Amino acid sequence: MAKDSLKVYLDALICREAFEVQGQQGQNMGRNIATISIRDLEKNSFFYPFLRKPDFQRETNEWESQKVCEFIKSFLDGDLIPSVILWRSSSSYYFVIDGSHRLSSLIAWINDDYGDGKISKEFYDGDITEEQKLAAQEVRKLIKTTIGSYKDYQPLTQHPAQVDPKFIERARNLGALAIQLQWVEGNSEKAEASFFKINQQAAPIGETEMRLLLARKTPNGVAARAIMRSGNGHKYWSDFSQDKQQEIEELAQEIHQLIFEPKLKNPIKTLDVPIVGSLSAPEKLEVILEYVNIVNDIEVDNQLGDDPTGEKTVELLKNCKKVAQRINSNHPSSLGLHPIIYFYTSAGKPKIGSFYGIVTLILHLEKTKYFSQFIKVRKDFEWVIWQDDMVPQIVSKNGNALKAREKVKDFYIKIIDKLL
Repeated sequence: MAKDSLKVYLDALICREAFEVQGQQGQNMGRNIATISIRDLEKNSFFYPFLRKPDFQRETNEWESQKVCEFIKSFLDGDLIPSVILWRSSSSYYFVIDGSHRLSSLIAWINDDYGDGKISKEFYDGDITEEQKLAAQEVRKLIKTTIGSYKDYQPLTQHPAQVDPKFIERARNLGALAIQLQWVEGNSEKAEASFFKINQQAAPIGETEMRLLLARKTPNGVAARAIMRSGNGHKYWSDFSQDKQQEIEELAQEIHQLIFEPKLKNPIKTLDVPIVGSLSAPEKLEVILEYVNIVNDIEVDNQLGDDPTGEKTVELLKNCKKVAQRINSNHPSSLGLHPIIYFYTSAGKPKIGSFYGIVTLILHLEKTKYFSQFIKVRKDFEWVIWQDDMVPQIVSKNGNALKAREKVKDFYIKIIDKLL
């Protein structure tokens, strides 16, 4: 697998839906089917339109292009594929308990949508990132040269041309190939318990993702999800009023722009860089969640409980926007802290320990009305941290960037006090 292979964004291809009322029974109108064919995953089938992911399901973007291509090839070649596990709700939706990436890969192949097609564009309101586009182009090219597109196979059964016999064989087999299904019996609580149990075994959910799943209805959880996708993608805030939804989306987009834009390109050849540089999706999600928690003084993810109206979510986002504006923006309150000085190593790597430390420092200066003292010595302060940055050692000594943030803040305050 290519070392720098990008993760493919397949999240749009299976809609999310709430599991409905806790304790609600699953639908049992006779025997559930044991298999599905490739045609069951087409848009005009009686199956795909009713396929759903639980609303707490992590984003379907963990597979790289090579893995997506290899899975589709394995299916076409009739290799053994693990069963997909589903739960049928009383509203007759088929919820994917295990197998979202497998089904999404096949749906992507059928629709030629690897994160940049019609379904994805509608899902993300046309806001497809460059990384997402590049990943889609990479996997599409790989599939075209390795196994061919779904459209390539459709005419082969009727008009076999001078093509690779392997393609003809695969085309003929498509009608007989099937994906094995297993069904979870019981109510929504049983289905949810099954989801967490299964997904913590074969392919463990990342720590941050698990935290967000368990705190998915909390204001900080919703705020983090909104910022992550710049207010687009699945609307974890869809239960709120239309006004609140719009406010959340606008705030999240502004915060994302303040912290993560302009898009960083390595090697760095410009001083116009974002506050936080390039991170993997799991790393970025962790930074966002911790940022929301730090700014709003949240020590435990579910500390605030659920947010039924969206008011608390909006409040947290406003606080996050205020701090981001204070760090570096065109807002009158901005300190204009240059990211290159504060948040990057000499090699151009993001310094998350410094980011958490500066956020904590700003909150402290706000609380103690100490900004004037910092401004007095700012020139020398920046010279000190640029010449002799002790933050990496502080982070290393304390275990990680989050645990070290108070120590980093104290280190910065000591420098300020010494310079006064």
